Amino acid sequence: MTGPATTLGLLFDVRNPAAWQQPWGEVIGSALDQVVEAERLGAGSIWATEHHNFEDGYLSQPLTFLASAAARTTRIRLGTGVLLASMRHPRHISEQAALIDQISGGRLELGVGAGYAAEEFELFGRDLSKRMTLADAKIRELKADLWDGALNPPPTQERLPLWLGYQGPQGAKRAGRLGVGLLAPNAALLPSYLEGLSEGGHDPALAAMGGMIPMVLATDPERTAQIIAPHYAHQTRTYAQARVTDGSVVAAQDHDEVVKQLLDPTSRGLRVVEVATAAAELGALRAAAPIRHLYFWASVAAMPQSVVAEHMSLIFGPLAEQLGISSQGPVPDQARLP
Repeated sequence: MTGPATTLGLLFDVRNPAAWQQPWGEVIGSALDQVVEAERLGAGSIWATEHHNFEDGYLSQPLTFLASAAARTTRIRLGTGVLLASMRHPRHISEQAALIDQISGGRLELGVGAGYAAEEFELFGRDLSKRMTLADAKIRELKADLWDGALNPPPTQERLPLWLGYQGPQGAKRAGRLGVGLLAPNAALLPSYLEGLSEGGHDPALAAMGGMIPMVLATDPERTAQIIAPHYAHQTRTYAQARVTDGSVVAAQDHDEVVKQLLDPTSRGLRVVEVATAAAELGALRAAAPIRHLYFWASVAAMPQSVVAEHMSLIFGPLAEQLGISSQGPVPDQARLP
């Protein structure tokens, strides 16, 4: 199938782990410098994600980060992948989103998700068991604010792109029913997503998907895997820790086991790959689904800047070239759903 034009981008979580800790001003400044460098290299989009109370200071306010990125860039699309909408009043989200869209000249992509960490729901007084219902409700309210002229100032884009970061067939169907994009780069979910679009009275031809690709690109994957293994072990441990509800402590994985996972071509987690591997897999994905955005970790838990630099240069250089993706990124078509 022929899908929409695709951007290649980076996802920022702005971590500062104790093992590699730097002054916070330098960490945040370095992340914003990477945004600027990504645009210079030809990236089509950058994305910011969200968590709270992580031990390494995980980015907690992605819209604030994107406002800063908007002021330092001129072309690149700016997305949340994802914002935990259940933790906020929808009008706060829509007003901030409209302002960022004005600051950036109409470059915002607003992706929201349901969340999963019990501690975060407790922190904000929300019911974890209702996380999907809460996220669905927030999307409906955001559509009313951002698409129906309820705000002053309004967003620059007439239909600011809205996305749901739902996983699995039922999540894909829910996103379709709500008539928004699906931040899940998995072609197997397309039938459920299309079914949801039809059930919601939306034109299935307007489907759009995207999301995070768990790859680090390298010219020497074996060497890079050895370097980033401690950083990935930290990342996976903190995500696992966020799911713990009984007070137990998750232990870090063995170094050699992490390296093995990073180099395993069948792994569903992060992999370190060469450009040819990434191009083949992502080319097949784009042929099978209407992919609008593909983004990679900007950094894995403060991995060395030399690895970050090579990763970025390979994504926006040879990978973009092999996939036939314009270094300028697409101009959004507001006739499409998201």
